Amino acid sequence: MADAAPSRQRDTTLMGMYLFLASEIMLFGGLFAVALALRLLHPQEVAAASRRLHYGIGAANTVVLLTSSLAVALAVAAAEMGKVKGTVVGLLAAAGLGLGFLALKAVEYGMEIREQLLPAFTPAEAFESPPAHLFMDLYLVATALHAAHVTVGVVLLAGLAWRVHRRSLALPRGAAGVEVVGLYWHLVDVIWVFLYPVLYLVR
Repeated sequence: MADAAPSRQRDTTLMGMYLFLASEIMLFGGLFAVALALRLLHPQEVAAASRRLHYGIGAANTVVLLTSSLAVALAVAAAEMGKVKGTVVGLLAAAGLGLGFLALKAVEYGMEIREQLLPAFTPAEAFESPPAHLFMDLYLVATALHAAHVTVGVVLLAGLAWRVHRRSLALPRGAAGVEVVGLYWHLVDVIWVFLYPVLYLVR
């Protein structure tokens, strides 16, 4: 019975995380539905607006996040084997790549502000058409919301790495905690994998 308790605790923790992830999927699913409707109703205007985005930076950020997912997967595997160093290195690598993603996104936002593309910093008359304005509204909301999720993920990864390093989270018994944070990070990555073509590649 004692051996079953950690297993039940892990299952309960994972179930809670799955429910949370489902709510996040519904949130971003609404944004994807809006993007689809806008694309169907105004294909030419949306394509023209998308062509003004910096797809090269978006592609670089896609590679950064996919690489970070690999680092997280390696950290989870190391945690399950009780390898403290491997877990810490994997978590910190993912957190560092997450910071790299945010830095690139900040550079991109700066470029878009100077080019009068971001609605929050650009008068409405600067946009080519109302649908283009709506598309850029969607772009800003979706990418800013995603960046907020990345920021939370970086904090979670770094904090977890610190706990594992200090042995306040014992491995492999505490591997479920690493797995839960890993699931969150994978969701963040998957959302970006969908955002990139929906926003940048409809050109």
